[in-house]
Amino acid sequence: MTNSVLLLAARILLGALFLMAGIGKLGDVSGFGQYMATGGVPAILAWPVVLFEIIAGLALIAGGATRIAACALAAFCVASGVLYHFDPSNQMEMTQFMKNMALAGGYLALAVAGAGRYALDARLSGTTQGTVQA
Repeated sequence: MTNSVLLLAARILLGALFLMAGIGKLGDVSGFGQYMATGGVPAILAWPVVLFEIIAGLALIAGGATRIAACALAAFCVASGVLYHFDPSNQMEMTQFMKNMALAGGYLALAVAGAGRYALDARLSGTTQGTVQA
């Protein structure tokens, strides 16, 4: 298996997580806003967050603006982990916190490696320069 195939698989798996999360929130954006408020984030930001999740997830899957999307998703995972899951007295929340940190690591690795050959980024630039070569 080539590096570009593995990068494609990584992009699909990491992007699908946020795409599906964003789509799932469309059914009750106001309820999601109320949940956001419990972490100190204004509920009015619910729509921008939902749209961010969908757009960033699609960007990773397509391999467009991959490094930017991956860095943004890494920051999102760290922030949401700290705001909503960091509770050393609760093992389940700490597992969720560590999941967020691990995802951030995956997004950062993708930001470093780039999208690979099978990506919109590569097609638009006509090269895979700056990515892990197959």
